[in-house]
Amino acid sequence: MKKLFSILGCILLISIFSVIIYQVKQPKALESITFFPIAPDTDFSSAETKIKLVDKDRILWRIHSALDKRAYLRQDAGFLFSNGRLIERLGNWKQNINTLTQEKKIPVKENMFLEAITFHYAELHEKGGQIFSAQALSQDSLYVIKEHPGIYISFHTPKTTEQNTWKDQLDDQTEQMLRYSWNKGIRHYGIHLKNYEAYPLNDFSQKAKEGFSGFTKENAAKMIGRLWEGLYKNYFLGITKQDGTKVASTGSTIPLILLAKDKTHLLVLTETANGESILLRQNLGTG
Repeated sequence: MKKLFSILGCILLISIFSVIIYQVKQPKALESITFFPIAPDTDFSSAETKIKLVDKDRILWRIHSALDKRAYLRQDAGFLFSNGRLIERLGNWKQNINTLTQEKKIPVKENMFLEAITFHYAELHEKGGQIFSAQALSQDSLYVIKEHPGIYISFHTPKTTEQNTWKDQLDDQTEQMLRYSWNKGIRHYGIHLKNYEAYPLNDFSQKAKEGFSGFTKENAAKMIGRLWEGLYKNYFLGITKQDGTKVASTGSTIPLILLAKDKTHLLVLTETANGESILLRQNLGTG
């Protein structure tokens, strides 16, 4: 009997050591987005962001993406803005899969111009130790208007004169707030706008699909990947202020992307919920 227990004990110890050795040898995925060269033979078969009104007074925000193969790491990070300010974030990452789906229901309390933007990402480990990445962008927008107490209507594109009036009103209110915020930051940091092309993040994402003048496809992909790497670390996970403290990005304005005309760098300008202007810089190395 003692011999049996000794044998069982040895087997148990060997199993434990095997697990420890396996865990040490296996690299751990981190909750981060890191740009690697774009994989030449891998792409997203689907990448979408959807917002819709449900239950009369809630919106459903859904993010879905599928890669055409399994990836070492799959990750999606999304922002949801209402009337120009961040109200929610969605982020998830998993290993050894190709598909990710996330969704969230959010209560509606006012008339809202909603804009959702998502960065879809994959990290691929190939034989020989090479690491590549795949990336895609998707976005959606929705207008939500109170029709009666506790009851709202929604539309992506206005279909009536009344809806068109609401759209214009929400667009104007949002644009005025953002322009005031961005201009305050531009003055605060002494930014010379003549040296930059300015895009709100949602417009920059749309422009990325069309292509940037003077950028090769490879350099444009690198710029977008580096931008979202920085946004994830310095905006999605929280904003680091000038004094070194960190605050949540909720309530902050849509980032304004300032792309240097000499193609050497870009700036990201936003304002925290309490009104502090924040500026981030990303070197491009393409000029």
